[in-house]
Amino acid sequence: MTIELEQELAIFKKTMLRFIEKEIAPFYESWEEQGIIPKALYRKMAQEGLLCCDLPQEYGGFGVSIHFNMLVVEEISKAGFVSLAANLIVHSDIAAHYLLNIGTEAQKQKYLAKMAGGECIGAICMTEPGAGSDLQGMKTTAKKVSDGWSISGSKTFITNGQNASLYIVAAKTNTEVAGAKGITLFLVDGDKPGFARGRNLDKLGQHASDTSELFFDNVIVTEADVLGKVDQGFSGLMNELPRERLVCACGGVGHGEGAMALALDYIKEREAFGAPLAKIQDIRQKIAEMATQTELHRIMVEHYKNLLTEKKLTAEQAAMAKYSCTEMEGKVVDMALQMFGGYGYMKEYPISRFYVDARVQRIYGGASEIMKEIIGHGVIGRC
Repeated sequence: MTIELEQELAIFKKTMLRFIEKEIAPFYESWEEQGIIPKALYRKMAQEGLLCCDLPQEYGGFGVSIHFNMLVVEEISKAGFVSLAANLIVHSDIAAHYLLNIGTEAQKQKYLAKMAGGECIGAICMTEPGAGSDLQGMKTTAKKVSDGWSISGSKTFITNGQNASLYIVAAKTNTEVAGAKGITLFLVDGDKPGFARGRNLDKLGQHASDTSELFFDNVIVTEADVLGKVDQGFSGLMNELPRERLVCACGGVGHGEGAMALALDYIKEREAFGAPLAKIQDIRQKIAEMATQTELHRIMVEHYKNLLTEKKLTAEQAAMAKYSCTEMEGKVVDMALQMFGGYGYMKEYPISRFYVDARVQRIYGGASEIMKEIIGHGVIGRC
């Protein structure tokens, strides 16, 4: 990273922190209670230059480094607003970049500027009731019809499921081939006949992140709505996974750093046996563990951001980042909550939300077990 980029990021971070303080923190609890983040927030973020930052200028972005996008997710996660971070990852770092990288010029012109402006919220629809990390079990199909394709099936656990107006849908277009072959990606507008949003799912944590079931009943799309090439959607998915997994890792590191900051504030104020908790040796050792783990993983993601910028980040490295950073996040958040004692279990203390919000990080974006399989295959293949 150049000195100039560091300086630009420092200025951008100040803007991000001001926005969090003014536009997110005062309202976040009510969003958690309502189970959704207002669409208006996306437009406010766009006005401050915080949405889809690294899209090229001709598509409504600023053409800056991916470091800016990652910083948005990190700072929001560090502040403990992971529901929003999850929504933004899907919108700015996944859906928008599928369009940018494999979309036609017409598709980019139709959607990207609206996504950067917060007018159009994006979602990616892969997971089904019987097919999560394993796309071989996909049941949603798209059949060729005279005026395009007819999509039928259902999806679940879809982030931005209620708020989105653009859905990137993975469907089987060739049921004769085995495994994940024969999958095609389609752009489906949220007002299409036959498309229905199901319930907003009641989750353990990340309550403000709208996560939904979606239903497709002979939804008709045209050839112009095919994203990428027919029957080659799986390769498009695989090409975008390194970025997706790295940004999840960055969010995990930010969340861990935020949890440690809460713990540090608490142990300096809270007394036990006539002295602050910070004076207890075991507490200091736990802080040492947390500080070391967050620092190590911060170094990792910063290095990997540079590799991604240079298009050198491998699928194996991205899996390492996703696996290790989110596992670290869970451990650090758990240690932080323990320092609060019984108060850590009370919802009035933010650390309790850190705890429930962190758990799913080891599942979505590729479960830890799947990440270890990818890493293991990669390492063995090099030997």
